[in-house]
Amino acid sequence: MALTDKKIIITRAQEQASEAREIFRKNGAEVFDLPSLVIGPPDNWTPLDDALKKILTFDWIIFSSTNGVRNVEDRMKEIGLSLSETSKIIQIAAVGRKTASLLSDMDAKISFVPPSFVADSLVEYFPQNQKGLKIFIPRVQTGGRSILYDSFKLKGAEVTEVAAYESSCPKDIPQKTIDALNKGEIDIIAFTSGKTVINTVSLFKKYFGENWLKLIEKIKLVSIGPQTTISCKNLIKKPDKEAIPHDLEGLLQACLELNFN
Repeated sequence: MALTDKKIIITRAQEQASEAREIFRKNGAEVFDLPSLVIGPPDNWTPLDDALKKILTFDWIIFSSTNGVRNVEDRMKEIGLSLSETSKIIQIAAVGRKTASLLSDMDAKISFVPPSFVADSLVEYFPQNQKGLKIFIPRVQTGGRSILYDSFKLKGAEVTEVAAYESSCPKDIPQKTIDALNKGEIDIIAFTSGKTVINTVSLFKKYFGENWLKLIEKIKLVSIGPQTTISCKNLIKKPDKEAIPHDLEGLLQACLELNFN
């Protein structure tokens, strides 16, 4: 197997680590955990709850993450609604395969998934003239991009964007991962979002001090997509590979294509 004997760190939300771990282990890698996001509720549920009470007045809901889908569905249930029923009346767009898959598991009808799993692609290929459309965007509370809101507003849509969840930095790095980094055993670090880059660097500074960059200079970096690549360039160095498509399968493929000679 192509990643046999390779030691890899996958930066991921604590709640989402197991799937990534499984995919890479099946391809021979030894996976070291470095949870770099903790997913939790927004500081205030009221803006989301207020939007959900008038959900049927929107033309579209746009989901850019599974976290947004889960929390919207949970809050909907409290007022006797569901995404499955709602999707029969209003259209739903999903940025990415995982987000679309979770919606499908909930029996929600998906009207549009962009060809590339990034917000820019959704803006470019959106299937309807946006002028006058009422669009609802549940999103992360802090640290996300405003491209969807800005682009749809510019094209004349009425956009309601509210926090559906928050993602924050964990406090710790597992000891096994610290030991592997100190011994120079890690071959690859795979980043799954711009925020995982920011939080990983923060954790490295906390644990390894000024020496952190030297500690990882020989490790190959792989990015899941364009925004993650920008974060890597700004905070560490240019990644050795960027995933295509911009999902876990693409991330695996990018790692398989790395040259270790």
